[in-house]
Amino acid sequence: MRIIIEDNYEALSKKAALMVAGQILLKPNTVLGLATGSTPILMYRELVRMHKEEDLDFSEVITFNLDEYVGLDRNDKNSYYYYMFENFFNHVNIKMENIFIPNGMADNLEEECKRYERLIEEKGGIDLQILGIGKNGHIGFNEPDLKFEATTHVVKLDDETIKANSRFFNRIDEVPRFAISMGIKTIMHSRKIILLSNGEEKAEAVYKAIYGPIVPNHPASVLQLHPDVTFILDRNAAKYLS
Repeated sequence: MRIIIEDNYEALSKKAALMVAGQILLKPNTVLGLATGSTPILMYRELVRMHKEEDLDFSEVITFNLDEYVGLDRNDKNSYYYYMFENFFNHVNIKMENIFIPNGMADNLEEECKRYERLIEEKGGIDLQILGIGKNGHIGFNEPDLKFEATTHVVKLDDETIKANSRFFNRIDEVPRFAISMGIKTIMHSRKIILLSNGEEKAEAVYKAIYGPIVPNHPASVLQLHPDVTFILDRNAAKYLS
């Protein structure tokens, strides 16, 4: 495990973008696993800048998103499909056929999970997975549980996650209660993982992920077992690290 501590959120985001860009330069047809939420937004903006000003080429890149809400149309401004196009895909030269996001409106969600898992396998697996971390230690939408969910699955969101995500909605009762998420096994099969975290409110979750016991009630702790994982933190998120 590698831990990088930057002074602030902007520096954290630029470091992450540099690492993603380096991966693409080394392997132009890289398969990226992508996260949403507030944490990676500046990283995406920096990647867009690098594309426009430094000719960073996404034409062969393949992407798989970690998760999607169940029941939100892709055109809903709170869907992760909308988020990805608004913040990233519309601004770089990635091909539509190389973008994969779970379909939270699928008639058969179980079959959609199986389809998504097959697609990841068909593309050769994920080369570099970007993660955030929830205050309860979730990665993707893998919530604290009695066991680790292995592959892509439907998950019931914790009350804490619903409350945290309600800032993106008009009212808390608009936040979906279910989502499709890559499972822990799928995430752990990624060749490289980068976890981004900023803010003091994430410091305890980060500490437990790095130094705590490996337990399913703190899902991020499983990253201790991965052979190539990098935590990129600002100083507030690294508050409890020695």
